[in-house]
Amino acid sequence: MDGTEQQALDAYSQAVVAAVENVGPAVVSVGMSRRPPERLARRGLGEMHGSGSGFVIAPDGFVLTNSHVVNGADRIDVRFADGSARQASLVGDDPHSDLAVLRIPDAGLPASSFADSSALRVGQLVIAIGNPLGFQATVTAGVISALGRTLRSQSGRLIEGIIQTDAALNPGNSGGPLVDFRGHVIGVNTAIIAGSQGICFAISSNTAQQVASQLINFGSVRRAYLGVILQMARIPRRVAARHGIAQETAALVTEIDNDGAAHKAGIKASDLIVKAGERLVLSPDDLQTALGQHRIGDPLVVEVLRAGERLAMDTLPTLLREAA
Repeated sequence: MDGTEQQALDAYSQAVVAAVENVGPAVVSVGMSRRPPERLARRGLGEMHGSGSGFVIAPDGFVLTNSHVVNGADRIDVRFADGSARQASLVGDDPHSDLAVLRIPDAGLPASSFADSSALRVGQLVIAIGNPLGFQATVTAGVISALGRTLRSQSGRLIEGIIQTDAALNPGNSGGPLVDFRGHVIGVNTAIIAGSQGICFAISSNTAQQVASQLINFGSVRRAYLGVILQMARIPRRVAARHGIAQETAALVTEIDNDGAAHKAGIKASDLIVKAGERLVLSPDDLQTALGQHRIGDPLVVEVLRAGERLAMDTLPTLLREAA
């Protein structure tokens, strides 16, 4: 290895070490326990346990982790890299984005800082950090492989703006931070595709900050609700040609909530939704995404095809209830 290669390796190593030293003290392990379902308890199954990682996002004890790490927990314990442990309470849990916020009764904690994930570039150096055993951080490094991916959460909803990276996730690292070379958080590690070669995903920092803020302030995430049940359907070619529509599919309204915004706006079952605001609707997921980005209380123009005609409907989406 010549001097230039050695110098490059040193610079890379120094960047990784500096990033880990910056954010490492804020990374925690998250352990949970819960009672088994009654039918399994009757068969003698004892308390169920799970674990993952998380990181402190505010010095007064707020910790961000994955929803699937703590969902349904009766007890949550947080352990720092120095071995100290605290019991945590659940502030808010959002399975739709696979994020949850915990609170531990401490102040003056080492906290991480977020970077703007919209400024990320493919090929950029990233570092995945976790604390699966609670004794020391585990670190893997790689690059951003792709940006703007979507990932379906356990609730069935799509998470947008997903970061794809080849920085391997070790067991128990789910919920830990994905950071840049400065040690600033650019994502929350959330998933790995089983059987793949180094394809890992992280929820973007901008999404994480938005969700964490709502969980801290409201205990849940406020999402817009239109009141329709949809399925994907093809647009008849003659109708598409008549209205200059390039897309081949849309979201077919199969059912309407009579108390929802869609019904009040005049949307009917059998309408084909082709656009919501500025977003083309090729499938139910596109409408879900548009509503997820929409500010509750603001009007939303929804364009539909009905009996061969294209109509613009003025809707006023309301607050989503969990059952909706």
